[in-house]
Amino acid sequence: MPTSVRLDPAVEARLEQLAQVTGRSKAYYLRELIEGGIDDLEDAYLGAAVLERIRSGKEQIHTMDDVVTELGLDPSDL
Repeated sequence: MPTSVRLDPAVEARLEQLAQVTGRSKAYYLRELIEGGIDDLEDAYLGAAVLERIRSGKEQIHTMDDVVTELGLDPSDL
């Protein structure tokens, strides 16, 4: 899927230099950055949304004791 991104000129120059020196395309490195960083972005932004729902009482939570009891676990094994 084609996507357009505006980069700071200094970042663009660094990306261009990297692509020229390594013989890979700028698109290759952009894909690497996105694929390598999407997990961190999801954790940061989606996690913050869940935390807000927890704090406002809109997200169901379970205590460790509840989980241990529900699963029939022995607390001394934990």
